Amino acid sequence: MYTQFSYEGMTVQINLYTLKLAAIDIGSNAIRFQVINVLDHNKHKPIFKKLEYIRFPLRLGRDVFTKGYVPDDKKQKFLQLMQTFKLLMELYEVDNYRACATSAMRESSNGKEIVTEVKEKIGLSIELIDGKTEAALINIVINDFLKDETFLHIDVGGGSTELNLYIDSSIIASQSFKIGSVRRLENSDSPESWDELKDWVLTNIKKKHGNVTAIGTGGNINKIFDLANRKIGKTISLKKINSIVKLIKSYTLEERHNYLQLAHDRADVIVPASEIYVAIMKWAGATNIVVPDVGLKDGLLHDMFHKNKKQVLHP
Repeated sequence: MYTQFSYEGMTVQINLYTLKLAAIDIGSNAIRFQVINVLDHNKHKPIFKKLEYIRFPLRLGRDVFTKGYVPDDKKQKFLQLMQTFKLLMELYEVDNYRACATSAMRESSNGKEIVTEVKEKIGLSIELIDGKTEAALINIVINDFLKDETFLHIDVGGGSTELNLYIDSSIIASQSFKIGSVRRLENSDSPESWDELKDWVLTNIKKKHGNVTAIGTGGNINKIFDLANRKIGKTISLKKINSIVKLIKSYTLEERHNYLQLAHDRADVIVPASEIYVAIMKWAGATNIVVPDVGLKDGLLHDMFHKNKKQVLHP
């Protein structure tokens, strides 16, 4: 099977199942980069083999949510990071890539200027996406975890929280809120945003929908899930989440790093993030949450593959 890609101004034709794709998720707390190779798996459900994964804790949100812009020293690090990713994509001979920036970069007063500079100096294109687009991309990779029941998808990032309500595998309501782990850590989340979030949950989730199960995405809920020793795709109860968070709170930041093996940039935001998940689950009446361990980068990779799969030139 062959497909055609436009990359760096050139049109190339390649075998769909030797395809190499890269995704860059520019978040408010960390930036994630992943390269995968699409493997032929019975021609129906290809598997993605991870070739490279980097998570860099640049934490753009700390400055943006308190100062309103990305300072020059952090901008220079960001440019170096994008240059590194560009070189890695060349070394891996990546066929196509997509880089997306979320709340911190899109809210920064110099965000568009930085995106332009990256394009002109490095030749890397970055999209500034809104919360609705971010949620839609993540939803691509949680479909396998949905059943004909009621699910509330909660995605908590560094600067925003996206909610999607599913009834019988169909989205009936979706909304993005300016509440996130880094924003909360920096006391930049407003009471008005919290009121808006609570009102949305209480308004959209009705008794007629039956029992609600939450689906959680984001690095912090993944780590809580790991600490609870649960397997991917299994549920964790709200009670268990509260007990894990209580354990985390009992340690200092350094102890969280040494004993719980949390990265330094995870150790301080995991509690604020957990407070968001817990509050939403309580308002929704959800006593359990499924944690599929997927995120924006996974949605980007699957979206690239499926869109280009439709452009296959030869069977």
